[in-house]
Amino acid sequence: MKLAVLTGGGDCPGLNAVIRAVVKSAHQSGLEVLGIKDGFRGAVEGDFMPLTLNDVSGILPRGGTILGTTNRDNPFAYETKLDGKLKSIDRSDDVLRNLKERGVDVLVAIGGDGSLNIALKLADKGLSVIGIPKTIDNDLMATDQTFGFQTAVETAKEALDRLHTTGESHHRIMVLEVMGRYAGWIALYAGVAGGADVILIPEIPYNLNRVAQSIQRRAKQGKKFSIIVVAEGAKPLGGEMVVDRLVSGRFDPIKLGGIGAKLGHDLEEHSGIETRVTVLGYLQRGGSPNAFDRVLSTRYGVAAVDAALEKEFGIMVALRGRDIVRVPLHEAVDKLKLVPLIDPLLIAARALGIEMGD
Repeated sequence: MKLAVLTGGGDCPGLNAVIRAVVKSAHQSGLEVLGIKDGFRGAVEGDFMPLTLNDVSGILPRGGTILGTTNRDNPFAYETKLDGKLKSIDRSDDVLRNLKERGVDVLVAIGGDGSLNIALKLADKGLSVIGIPKTIDNDLMATDQTFGFQTAVETAKEALDRLHTTGESHHRIMVLEVMGRYAGWIALYAGVAGGADVILIPEIPYNLNRVAQSIQRRAKQGKKFSIIVVAEGAKPLGGEMVVDRLVSGRFDPIKLGGIGAKLGHDLEEHSGIETRVTVLGYLQRGGSPNAFDRVLSTRYGVAAVDAALEKEFGIMVALRGRDIVRVPLHEAVDKLKLVPLIDPLLIAARALGIEMGD
């Protein structure tokens, strides 16, 4: 049996740990592994590389991915220049042909909802596919956690710790914009861990007046600074998410960004308190994975190879409690996992007096 592995979508801490686990566990069972460069682009263009034990030696603590990745190049809508113009055409058959020519039996796709949706469509065309859930946003259904999430939260928490000291010194409102797309998991976890006074998430449209009043109330109590965490997908009551730009060729062309600046401007006008905004951006994706994500990534990689050996395809390996289980791939990408209003951490945040904007 020969496996091919690719990393698709945005990079995140733990990708190399998964690749390492796939290669090392496959080697133990006598399987060959090929790496596909730059996500589905490499699958379409036939850009493969052998992955040996030497190739994965020492990559466990490294951020990024040795294979490269992209959140564009959907093979079912692949941007190709025809007659001097860029057009989106279906090149999924090229993926199947390239894999077959190289004797690949199983594709291990490491990605978020976009990459795994593509993998599901390839499975529907007869390809043996195993998915591994990856995204710092933690928004994939059917798994308790995706790898990369905990490290992103740690990065945001450290930023909040630093913003506390400068905010307190200058008596300012400090706004930290974090990633998460349409889900508020990073903002919620980092906000609680970092002692935020206000946490604004996409699942709860915020009332600006209420947020401003909570900050003014703190000021009257002698607390001359406030820390706010806002998820990039948050939006005001009756308003819309702030879109940075549209990116063609992506599974989801919408790139969010800018809510922090909008919120900071609005709050300064309403409260009269000087406000500063920090956009954490790609810092959340970079760097070495923490211990939790290294362990989870390793378990996912081993579980994917086990599923291949047992010839169980069209599935995604997932964390349920302490166990790694296999779930149908379509369940993982059916809809996004958003923060429920009865989430225990959300309830705990309210109990602490953290303002959620509603």
